[in-house]
Amino acid sequence: MVNFFIGMFVGVSVAYLAYRARALNRGGAVAAAVLGTVVFGMAGAGWAVVMLTFFVSSSLLSKLFRARKAATGPDFAKGSNRDAWQVLANGGVSGAAALAYFVLQQVHPAGALAPILWVGFVASLAGANADTWATELGMLNPRQPLLLTTLRRVPQGTSGAVSLAGTLAALVGSALVGGMAVWVTGMGWAPALETPPWKALVAIAVGGVLGSLVDSLLGATLQAIYFCPACQKETEKHPQHTCGGKTVHQRGLAWLNNDGVNFLCTLSAALAGVIIYFMLMI
Repeated sequence: MVNFFIGMFVGVSVAYLAYRARALNRGGAVAAAVLGTVVFGMAGAGWAVVMLTFFVSSSLLSKLFRARKAATGPDFAKGSNRDAWQVLANGGVSGAAALAYFVLQQVHPAGALAPILWVGFVASLAGANADTWATELGMLNPRQPLLLTTLRRVPQGTSGAVSLAGTLAALVGSALVGGMAVWVTGMGWAPALETPPWKALVAIAVGGVLGSLVDSLLGATLQAIYFCPACQKETEKHPQHTCGGKTVHQRGLAWLNNDGVNFLCTLSAALAGVIIYFMLMI
């Protein structure tokens, strides 16, 4: 119980500091505090360190390149001031894995599911980090990226666009989370894995990159895209464009916005990470 309250204090404190730094808005801070309480207070220190690695690195990148991102892709860029839906889209899968691990520990501490939940937790955050790093650092590419489905050049920040710089950034962001997970596992702060550390790192890093590619594919095909008649531009923004004009639905599923795509990114990354983990055990 003491560990729970310590974890809750740390989770709430991190959310408050992020709110003060304008990395989160008020709703995002509340969602982050709840998510932090689950991960920090219930799952443990190793889980908290990995989540902080994702949150701090992705938030710093969003802040550092905010001006460049606004200039190159204002119609598609994600804001650096995250709301509750963005927090849940990026951290909901990892939070569910951490909660399931806590429940498992109360019932069967030595359960075989513990390593699977740990890999799924880490891989989901690796996917979120890969997507964020690809988005933020991909903006620095001097050439326009390619739309994944047609391979034609499209404006910076377009959903579903990929570039070599963005893909390499995704790999580094994913490997950063995976490397931290391997380290805390070696320290005994997380469930022991049945593979050598390098295999665990490969499973997590590759799973994260695959999740980011799923994000790009959905962005190019099923994500809702709108059109601003006043500016004659495509945008993700709805119901109003940055100019203040009303936007109309142009293509994609109206209910699948960027938050939904991010959630599916983290879910697919978790599943891919677990599958690759099992393949490397053979």
